[in-house]
Amino acid sequence: MFAWKIAPILACGNTCVMKVAEQTPLTALYVAKLAKEVGFPEGVINVLAGYGPTAGRAIAYHMDIEKVGFTGSTEVGKLVQEASAKSNLKRVTLELGGKSPNIIFDDCDLEQAVAASHMGVFFNVGQCCCAGTRIYVQDTMYEKFVERMVQKAQQDRILGDPYDPRTNHGPQIDDVQLNKILGLVESGIQQGASLQTGGAQHGEKGYYMQPTVFAEVQDHMDISTQEIFGPVMQISSFKDTDEVIERANNSQYGLAAAVFTKNVDRMYHMCTALKAGNMWGNTHNVLVPQSPFGGFKQSGFGRDLGEYALSHYTEVKCVSIAVPQKNS
Repeated sequence: MFAWKIAPILACGNTCVMKVAEQTPLTALYVAKLAKEVGFPEGVINVLAGYGPTAGRAIAYHMDIEKVGFTGSTEVGKLVQEASAKSNLKRVTLELGGKSPNIIFDDCDLEQAVAASHMGVFFNVGQCCCAGTRIYVQDTMYEKFVERMVQKAQQDRILGDPYDPRTNHGPQIDDVQLNKILGLVESGIQQGASLQTGGAQHGEKGYYMQPTVFAEVQDHMDISTQEIFGPVMQISSFKDTDEVIERANNSQYGLAAAVFTKNVDRMYHMCTALKAGNMWGNTHNVLVPQSPFGGFKQSGFGRDLGEYALSHYTEVKCVSIAVPQKNS
């Protein structure tokens, strides 16, 4: 994320102040140390570790800052946008929350869909804004998909010390996030979803959350509408294309979406119909520097990565000069 923000800023000749999340300052501070060692001029790259209501607010309201690029929650993104309006109308780009749909048609390669959907939720222990947590499976293969997904969650996730190379499922960022996840899991149980595996804290030490899979999820449930930001998968069934498009688009978010099918015409139709800034076909979480990344609706506006990112850090100036005679 640090690289996503800083690359276009520097490429366009700007200086930057990088305010990092208070939970995760160490990587950015180390990068600042490396920047100094390799000879970046003083003041070009500045890293600020602090809290949102103080350090973040100071940046958002600062009268001499001309552009803010924010990645975080929709709630805080709205505060950043408000601060721009109340200060100097600085440009703002926002990459915010998501509740991405992942649609599985019955003509897909089942094992490919299971593997990609597994990583689409459990990558980075679910702490991923584009996680494909709302999984819609065509009813004719629904039970088989749920069975395979539960097996994979139980067998492939190795919880433990993040410094152990064998570990692929570490802790959540802090106790606040862990408790939020546990609260939403409990709401899913209370509202009638079927807990297939997981659903509890792992161990007594650390902020580990078991990989969790819900089936028989209804669209009105909290686990289906709220961004959990944790390793919690929700699986629902659908009958036909029109139904699943309507349900997938019925969200305040529009960051990403995925579709699994062997039917090329259907794939193109779904990519057009789904309201999401990033579409994946028969894969998930494909992020490359050349491709723009950003959302629709309350997932924000503006783009990181790709050529589009550069436009946010330049100004268009029109210059018209009168000359006494034509010289060419």
